[in-house]
Amino acid sequence: MELAWVERLRGEREMELLGDDAAVWGGKVFTVDMLTEGVDFILSEVATELIGRKSLAVNLSDIAAMGAVPEAALVAVSLPRGDSDKNLLLAEKLYSGMKPLLEKYNVKIIGGDTNCWDDGLVISVTVIGSVLPQGVFKRAGAKANDAILVTGELGGSILSHQFIFEPRIFEAIYLNQNHSIHAGIDISDGLAIDLHRVAKESNLGTIIYADAIPISRDASICTKKSGRLPIEHALSDGEDFELILAVPEDEATKLIESQPLLDRFGCRLSKIGKFTTDKNIRIVNKNGTIEKLEPLGFQHG
Repeated sequence: MELAWVERLRGEREMELLGDDAAVWGGKVFTVDMLTEGVDFILSEVATELIGRKSLAVNLSDIAAMGAVPEAALVAVSLPRGDSDKNLLLAEKLYSGMKPLLEKYNVKIIGGDTNCWDDGLVISVTVIGSVLPQGVFKRAGAKANDAILVTGELGGSILSHQFIFEPRIFEAIYLNQNHSIHAGIDISDGLAIDLHRVAKESNLGTIIYADAIPISRDASICTKKSGRLPIEHALSDGEDFELILAVPEDEATKLIESQPLLDRFGCRLSKIGKFTTDKNIRIVNKNGTIEKLEPLGFQHG
């Protein structure tokens, strides 16, 4: 439902800026995400502080996907109707979970809203940031033969990564200021589906190599329970919140050889493929066969 709704809105002149991880307006970037109990978390199974952390972190990841600098946040919370003292403690724990990220990335909470209703916890965070002089990364900016780079490792986020991941803010700012990046997106719904989104917006295809995808140890752990291969988890689990970047081939070669993010932030860059003119989205399997890469990943509604 979410994708269909966004596409419908993009047909309206007033909504023509839709399509990236954040909206750009007047030299600022704006992004909002809503987390709902029963869909994004189970309150009885996850520490409230981690829910608060994630609610801010997913928005910071959107800012990183744009290569922008986060500055301020607005927080709206709808608490389950009931004991007011219990709800006050719940709200305090949510803020406690956000606080380390607020301090690390110098983000101020400048407003918001609270309410109560007859259902589970809902928390919506809006983050506002500034555009660097170099501009922003947009999904539509990839060019034919650009290398496809990803940060970090992918797959198995359900074990814990979805709540404790580090938004790639500093990495994205460094890349924007020091290197040529044509396009970007964060991996919120899955490598496969988010790669499809960049290709579609850029009117290109892609070819990626299964043996080049950096697969996390957690993806292999998940395999024991799911029966799915680690590569399947890396392609479709979602909530990795790493970055997919379109980078000119010569620039990508320098980045892979020098690994500047590894030295500065402990984050490795991997080259997994390239953008193509034929508009097909393909993957080369480890046995050398080539097949269509389906837009696998999390679909909202």
